[in-house]
Amino acid sequence: MTFTTFQEAQAWIENSHRFGDKLDLKRMNLACELLNHPENSFQSIHVAGTNGKGSTANFLKNILFEAGFKVGIYTSPYVVKFNERIGINHDFISDDDVIKYANELSVLWDKVYTDYSEAITFFEILTLMAFLYFRDQKITFGVIEVGLGGLLDATNVITPAVSVITNISYDHMKQLGNTLESIAINKLGIVKPGIPLVTSIEEVSLFPLFKEYTSNLGSSLTMIDFTKVSNIHVGEYTSFTYKNEIYTLQLPGFHQVKNACLAIETIHLFKQSLHLEISVDEIKRGLSSTLWPGRFEIFNHHIILDGAHNIGGIESLEKTLLAMYPDKYIKCLFCMMKDKEHYKVISGLDEIVDEFHFTEIPYPRRADAEELFLESNHPLKYVHHDFIEAFKTLSILKPNEILLVTGSLYFISEIRKLLVPQE
Repeated sequence: MTFTTFQEAQAWIENSHRFGDKLDLKRMNLACELLNHPENSFQSIHVAGTNGKGSTANFLKNILFEAGFKVGIYTSPYVVKFNERIGINHDFISDDDVIKYANELSVLWDKVYTDYSEAITFFEILTLMAFLYFRDQKITFGVIEVGLGGLLDATNVITPAVSVITNISYDHMKQLGNTLESIAINKLGIVKPGIPLVTSIEEVSLFPLFKEYTSNLGSSLTMIDFTKVSNIHVGEYTSFTYKNEIYTLQLPGFHQVKNACLAIETIHLFKQSLHLEISVDEIKRGLSSTLWPGRFEIFNHHIILDGAHNIGGIESLEKTLLAMYPDKYIKCLFCMMKDKEHYKVISGLDEIVDEFHFTEIPYPRRADAEELFLESNHPLKYVHHDFIEAFKTLSILKPNEILLVTGSLYFISEIRKLLVPQE
């Protein structure tokens, strides 16, 4: 089949879900070989972790861009537009290029299915599209975010110059296991022999595992020392001092300070590995210019969109919320996917929000609003089956009120369309 419109190409890619997420690298290795290994056409940084991958990847991309390099970035999921997953510098892949590569990969899909009885899946198609686009555009460096886990993720066919693990928290337990150790081992699967690892994990119980794993591979391990961070001010702009340098971020939150420190140390290792010239000022400009939709994104000073969807994400959200708005009346509009640990997330939010409003979006994986409502013990809780009407009503706020919209990036994406319709 040949795609002539963006909608046709997107539909084909997304419908590849129907073949399931087969968790192995057999098809990716085969596809890369048949495509002449586009993943080897650029030096890369590989970013894994439970939370903060997207923010950290964007910090890294913008620092490298400020230093004058042509930088590809591959992240997921998207918040505003499908094309967000693949970008170079400050531009996303065009609709025309998505059509072009979908046609190329459709031919490959048929060949692999016919000759090898293997069906290339949704995330594998996207990953291959990114590799082909980056090769054809002749990027200098790629920042590649892991989709799920690490060891068997489609992106793990690359050999990066530096590997990065942001943190370890409970998420995707069905695929990664029910303990922090099993989740950590899966994410450590991105570490290649002799390739340095930088991490901002703070779970002391996991430190020996990280040290042993990297030691066995002959890979250096850099762990961020957060005692070197001081003077943190969290507001609509966040500032902090790290190793005697002052940095400013447009991304609010204590967790973004951690992500920024991780990016700083990653860049230091990356420039050492590849003998690059990257100045402190270029690092500062890259960090301060970074924006990331749906991550504690503030509209009109009173509406906050945050895509937190697991325990670690909600804990970071709560800490930032209480620091920035200690005296505000907080209304929360909440929708979550049914395969997430919503009970624990709701229990955390029960403690800090003043009103709890549950809703649902027309998306197959979403939990029912009624189900979420029943899991809450909040004294002021409400159900709204029409999320658009709920948002319109709740966003009429008094001066002392804040509306927090959270629970899922899919949900945030839908709400954001109501606030930024021109996108």
